[in-house]
Amino acid sequence: MTATIARGTQTKTDVTGIVVGVSRIVISFLFGCHGLQGFGFFGGIDGQGGGVPFGSFPGWWGSVLELAGALLLLVGLAGRAAAILLSGVMAYAYFTVHAPMGLLPLQNMGEPAAVYSWVFLLFAAIGPGRFALDNLRKR
Repeated sequence: MTATIARGTQTKTDVTGIVVGVSRIVISFLFGCHGLQGFGFFGGIDGQGGGVPFGSFPGWWGSVLELAGALLLLVGLAGRAAAILLSGVMAYAYFTVHAPMGLLPLQNMGEPAAVYSWVFLLFAAIGPGRFALDNLRKR
């Protein structure tokens, strides 16, 4: 069912799809930058260009999943599956890395991991919005 409230020439549903699509693109880009830090880009994991050792678990593999998932979500290809994967990666990171250091995300520096996990779960539930390659495949 689509909304019939028109604003100019776009319906409320059109505007929502655009906002979701643009949000997906921006958040995926930012998360891709986060994944690249594991390989030493943008200051690396230590702020001095250091990356995680090749093939190490979970660091290197986590960075691979973060980067690959971010790219898939960025272009909107298998967007829901990529979003579920990324949500799980960030939940794993939160509970294995951050939660042992303290109860609350503000205490254990896990706020970004928690927020990313929930945002990706939201994209999995509502879909990729506009500007996604999945939308072209449906046509």
